Amino acid sequence: MKIVNITFKFADGSPDQVLPAVEGESVLDVALNNDIKLQHNCGGVCGCSTCHVYIESGMDDLPEISDKEEDYIDRAVDPRINSRLGCQCVMQGNEDIVVTIPPQDFLGH
Repeated sequence: MKIVNITFKFADGSPDQVLPAVEGESVLDVALNNDIKLQHNCGGVCGCSTCHVYIESGMDDLPEISDKEEDYIDRAVDPRINSRLGCQCVMQGNEDIVVTIPPQDFLGH
């Protein structure tokens, strides 16, 4: 099983956290398993936009964005070119990634 690191950065100024991720785990899985607050109203099934994150590096090692994910990102607060949904960012085990978690003090779609 391949293991990579995810560096979590936080828009609220909390200290960065570097955590291991096993191939097949999502950014949302790793966040929740390590008590990192990342909203997930739909339960992590690509049914909302609340687990919206910014991929700062390592985007090439993530699955391509689907049309469905892209539609939900359009509904997220402050979407950017590097926006993804944490539930859809599944580690492929080849490259470390850096993720910024935007403010989590909102009611999502």
